[in-house]
Amino acid sequence: MRPLATFAAMLVIAVVGLLLLGDTQPVRGAPSDAQLAEQGAALFATSCASCHGANGQGTEFGPSLGGVGAAAADFQLRTGRMPLTEGPTAQAKRKPPAFDDERIRQLVAYVASLGNGPPIPQVSVDESLVSRGQQLFVANCAPCHGATANGGAVGGGALAPALDLATPVQVAEAMISGPGQMPPFTFGARDASAVATYVDYLQRSGSPGGFSIGGIGPVPEGFVGWVLGMGLMLLIVVLVGRSWTAKGGDEDHVP
Repeated sequence: MRPLATFAAMLVIAVVGLLLLGDTQPVRGAPSDAQLAEQGAALFATSCASCHGANGQGTEFGPSLGGVGAAAADFQLRTGRMPLTEGPTAQAKRKPPAFDDERIRQLVAYVASLGNGPPIPQVSVDESLVSRGQQLFVANCAPCHGATANGGAVGGGALAPALDLATPVQVAEAMISGPGQMPPFTFGARDASAVATYVDYLQRSGSPGGFSIGGIGPVPEGFVGWVLGMGLMLLIVVLVGRSWTAKGGDEDHVP
């Protein structure tokens, strides 16, 4: 029995040793901001420096990124507006992102390290803020993006894009950074969440009043309805006033 007992004791010691050794191994967590920025610097050099400069200082083909912050970088990358493919003077348009989530986080961390700038905002979608969000949107956003956030012209050949694909965070990032012709807004956290909540509501709401005609707004939709209604009335008048007596029928002829 002694050899068996000795073997069992050695087995127990080996298992305990392995467990203790496992406890001493470092646990790999998420990379730090510094690590992400270091990884992003290498990616920036190959994908962004040709327009924005080796250190993000800007060139004739792209603006300086010093102090734009994580919010602006995250918005531009996640909406596919950057890298710019339309040409240096063209308006950036939304398209599928050129990078995956990991590489976007690396680039965002690097751009954020170039100077103090707004971080990615924390946004909460709260149904109780829909009314407040509507008020803010109508007063500040609808003149360009339209009453139902379907976009519109802002002059100079530029367009305010539709917001049907914008996430709540992207809505808040745009308000902070002011991409393109859009001016930045200094809303507080609650008001920013209210606007984002209202845009989210517009994306989910149907058309309870009938066919929306693309959601172009109550005034142009009313004008279209008026034109169609008047056209239908004229058609009815023409049909009512027309003589429907068939030629060559049995009607009496005056000699």
